[in-house]
Amino acid sequence: MSVTSYTMKPTTLLLALVTLLAVQANAQCRTFTKKNCLPTLDGYVQNENYNSAVLIPGDEAELELTFLAGIDYRVAVCAHPVLGAVEFEVLDEQNIRVWSNSEGADHLDLRVENAQRLKFKVRVPDTDAAILHEGCVSILLGSKD
Repeated sequence: MSVTSYTMKPTTLLLALVTLLAVQANAQCRTFTKKNCLPTLDGYVQNENYNSAVLIPGDEAELELTFLAGIDYRVAVCAHPVLGAVEFEVLDEQNIRVWSNSEGADHLDLRVENAQRLKFKVRVPDTDAAILHEGCVSILLGSKD
């Protein structure tokens, strides 16, 4: 019995450590977003959702958002500089690319004629560096009537 309880303790400790690190990373990402990303939405009211992740070179993330007709929107992608030039693109419901930040833009202003869902795909460029740095990537959505 003591062997079983001994093997459970490291597992429990490991689980607690992983949970603590995830909470700490999320808190750091929120702070980064507030300090560095919110100014991109100047003039727009941020929606209540918080969409961010801690990524490393080579990672991809997707987020689907619903847009209502007749509303002006700004979608901003903000990434920690350690990640390099993060790419993002917008895909329609048929997975057809309708926009990308190939020219280095950090946000997209749009207005749709009909309500629709759009997919935002974010890619962190690969690197040959020996040490992979992680950084926060946030997708912010703001609107104005």
